[in-house]
Amino acid sequence: MTKLTLISHTLCPYVQRAAIVLDEKQVAFERVYIDLANKPDWFKAASPLGKVPLLKTGSDRYLFETAPIVEFLEETEGDPLHPSDPVLRAQHRAYVEFASQTLNGIGALYSARDEASFRNATQALRTKFEHLEDRLSDDGPFFEGSSFSLVDAAFGPVFRYFDVFEAFADLQVFTGLEKVSDWRSELARRPSVKNAVTEDYPDLLRDFLARRGTWISKLLAESDQDAASTAA
Repeated sequence: MTKLTLISHTLCPYVQRAAIVLDEKQVAFERVYIDLANKPDWFKAASPLGKVPLLKTGSDRYLFETAPIVEFLEETEGDPLHPSDPVLRAQHRAYVEFASQTLNGIGALYSARDEASFRNATQALRTKFEHLEDRLSDDGPFFEGSSFSLVDAAFGPVFRYFDVFEAFADLQVFTGLEKVSDWRSELARRPSVKNAVTEDYPDLLRDFLARRGTWISKLLAESDQDAASTAA
């Protein structure tokens, strides 16, 4: 197969999902980053929805939208990441969508304009992780046990947000959720998950949050001010 190119943005969790799958399947690929605020013409032509990721599969062939990209990789590359049982496979597809809905919840969190909205968004996320605590395999370390799956690839970018959030906000989303916390830690150590972002990802995300003008921006600014006062 022609070498693949993943059209990316530095903060996009869906790009991360595709990159994790490519890495897990040991597929060589090139990564090209674009500025979504200044989209090049070729990108507009290739991405009818104007979003990343795009996967370039040939000189003029692009795939858009994360789910079809990941399913394409699952169908064409080795090392299956879906279970072989059709019912379990359908369940896993549903939990990949559950991960996407969790990302929407994270968007609601960092877009909340006031404390009440922020707390409501935090609780909504907590509810999702409480469900996962009941669903996760008792055997671990991954979603369904010992094998890394597409569900794990989908949740790696989810948990990464909280690595940044928790540095300045006391969310307590995972308090008492032992299986989810262990899963989160295992995914954070996974090379494919670690390598799905650049080293400056935390700083880029903090800068993005600071410019939102939302409640989380306020919490971040207060944390930075406290750190500056302590240093002084």
